[in-house]
Amino acid sequence: MQEKQVVVCKYDNELQAEMAKGCLEASGISAIITKDDGGGMLPSLQGSEGVHLLVVESQEAQARKILQA
Repeated sequence: MQEKQVVVCKYDNELQAEMAKGCLEASGISAIITKDDGGGMLPSLQGSEGVHLLVVESQEAQARKILQA
């Protein structure tokens, strides 16, 4: 059974989310990015809906600590 994914942070754009994801992965935490930008056709939706960074629930606390540093 797969562990539940939780949002650890919401960003205004994909670049910020990618940088945070890189920090987490460098620390050994797998992360994924979700966004709704109309398949790339409406990138302006990222500003209103945000770009979400997710990790598995068991690593949430550790991920938040890394992102705050």
